[in-house]
Amino acid sequence: MKTGTISAAVMLAVLLAGPAFAQPQGQASQPQAAAPAALARNFDGVWTNATVTQLERPATYSQLVVPKERADAVAKATIARREAANGNSDLSEGAFHDENSTAGYNSFWIDSGDGLMRVRGEARSSFITSPADGKMPFRDRQKSLALTIRDGVEYRSGKGAYTDPEDLPLRERCLIAQSDAGGPIMLNALYNNNYSFFVTPGYFVIDLEMNHDVRVAPIFSSAEKARVSHQPAVIRPWLGDTVAWWEGDTLVTETKNVNPVQEGRTVTPVSSQGTVTERFTRIAKNELLYQFKVEDPVHYTQAWSGEYSFKPAKGQIYEYACHEGNYAMAGILRGARLQDAAAKDGK
Repeated sequence: MKTGTISAAVMLAVLLAGPAFAQPQGQASQPQAAAPAALARNFDGVWTNATVTQLERPATYSQLVVPKERADAVAKATIARREAANGNSDLSEGAFHDENSTAGYNSFWIDSGDGLMRVRGEARSSFITSPADGKMPFRDRQKSLALTIRDGVEYRSGKGAYTDPEDLPLRERCLIAQSDAGGPIMLNALYNNNYSFFVTPGYFVIDLEMNHDVRVAPIFSSAEKARVSHQPAVIRPWLGDTVAWWEGDTLVTETKNVNPVQEGRTVTPVSSQGTVTERFTRIAKNELLYQFKVEDPVHYTQAWSGEYSFKPAKGQIYEYACHEGNYAMAGILRGARLQDAAAKDGK
């Protein structure tokens, strides 16, 4: 695909085709000039959410906003690790051994940005802003994430039952991005953290680099008209059923009815009773604020919310071709059947 070219999937999608958010706890946001009027509703370009910050706050941080000195140290260490990893290999160390699952990628493929996520100039320790501890308020984390945890163990160990194609993780089946990059809560990943947003009078289209997923949301004249225009609840597509409307210069989306398979194999499960509201606001020339709120009584004890900022990306989005579904899945299933046969024969 040539650079700067809109993908065929996005072009076809375009042709065919809110709730209060908790404020971050901690230091006050740094003042920043608003986006010029000409840019306010313009999301064009390629954006990235690459960062070492993750959805939940790790135990090493006690608050949302990270002091400048510590944030600068994290950025320096991140860049240093990348430069060291990109250095020449020490051939005297010998080749990697089999079953070393941590050696699957070298640093060329890893896209962790230049440190912590910054929102309005503040360095953040998590995307989640509410609850104040930066954690997802699961009713039962182990139950909600049971399949996701199992998939992770099998992926790292290479050992699993693999009884049929549906038993394999979504990433092995090339169905949607394994990193939850497509949402309805859009998260950063090991690599391919680029997005293109297309806003037409009638549609909002999100084109992801990761797995080349595309989300299409029809835009309505009001929240009321959008909410009554959801598809019937029996229809539960990948990435959910999304509708959109404008609130001033903020584009608001509401997503319901996430695919049940996706619900069971994601780090941010949303049930058929759940709703995810997302807000997109161009707050500066180089900053597109992304806010989200999750309401789901099945998986969570309370509503939870968060935010981060997309920043302009260098380059363009290229076509993503996932071949695991063509080659790896067949090999994994074949290997599992050979193991079954060996076990039956007592070998």
